[in-house]
Amino acid sequence: MLTRYKKMFNKIAMGLLSFMPNEKDLQKLQMTITQYETEQDRQLFLWKEEDGIIGLVGVLFVEKDLMQILHISVNPSHRGKGIGKKMIKTLKELYPDPHFVPDEHTKAFFVKCDIHDSFQSRLSEILA
Repeated sequence: MLTRYKKMFNKIAMGLLSFMPNEKDLQKLQMTITQYETEQDRQLFLWKEEDGIIGLVGVLFVEKDLMQILHISVNPSHRGKGIGKKMIKTLKELYPDPHFVPDEHTKAFFVKCDIHDSFQSRLSEILA
């Protein structure tokens, strides 16, 4: 089940974020969490199953019709079970209108999971 991040899950979220290659430094992790807590255009979601919170996905609402996936992480003991794909699928059900695009850190996941979106060139225009 995908739920919105709450401050009480700060340590769990930081632990899951630390599995991202660009989030190894403690100060960087704290800054990232603060951005999700304070910036209106960012949202962090947690994935909860019977074992507790085992994954997260962080997004940036670029425009009404464009959402960029900034972070996606699954506890290593739960990897290879399709949790990442489930998180993206559930996110698309919650937000059916925007197109989803990866950033440089989540692109490999999109490629591996065969998630395609025609808006990559549009994102490049917006961020340029």
